[in-house]
Amino acid sequence: MVVILMLAMVVSFIDRQVITLLVAPIRADLGISDTQMSLLMGFAFAIFYVTMGVPIARLADRYSRRTIIAAGIFLWSLATAACGLARSFMQLFTARVMVGVGEATLTPAAYSMIADYFPPQRLGRAVGVYATGVFIGGGLALVLGGAAIRLITQSGPMELPLVGTLAPWQLTFIVVSLPGLFIVLLMMFTVREPVRKNLVETAEKSIPVGEVAKFMWTNRGTFGSIFFGYATGGMAFYGFMGWVPEFIRR
Repeated sequence: MVVILMLAMVVSFIDRQVITLLVAPIRADLGISDTQMSLLMGFAFAIFYVTMGVPIARLADRYSRRTIIAAGIFLWSLATAACGLARSFMQLFTARVMVGVGEATLTPAAYSMIADYFPPQRLGRAVGVYATGVFIGGGLALVLGGAAIRLITQSGPMELPLVGTLAPWQLTFIVVSLPGLFIVLLMMFTVREPVRKNLVETAEKSIPVGEVAKFMWTNRGTFGSIFFGYATGGMAFYGFMGWVPEFIRR
């Protein structure tokens, strides 16, 4: 189970990061600036990836986490393919937003499933295996993405019925979206929903949002430090990863 979740994380990072290799052709075809490109790589993805995390986590507390993850993978795979059909900045921006919405389903539900699958003495190892997907996916996005771009570029633009002519950068998005559909099948047919452990029983079977906010405020020193660390680390990591390929090309 944890290996499949790790593979889902790998695929999510490939779909998330492959755009960093396509800066030049996207800018040339859509006539957009570096600032707009940064919005596509960062803000468009992150705005709903961040804001949807808590609502999706609450859904994961009440409904099938396996189904939530599978639906999220399906959504972000379709959205990645939609990036390849974009003909304008706003179309690509919207598709990137939906990639963020889909990928927001993975980590909250995955951590919950892992915690219920494994005993405490093995939990750290299981989480570690899942977390390696971040770095494997980040690396493969560059390696496999670069190889795919090279092969697709050599073949030139492609004419598709009802779609028209697609440039190599558009075909790249479509190609990298395909593995996600395979992961959806793996999730639905090989992963079982674990029995929930250590549930908090309330009359509504769910802790009110106000209680969650109160708990976080009471422990604001702890949560604030975690948020600050993740936010600043993310700014450095994604800013670096987003522009290094284009920096080297230039």
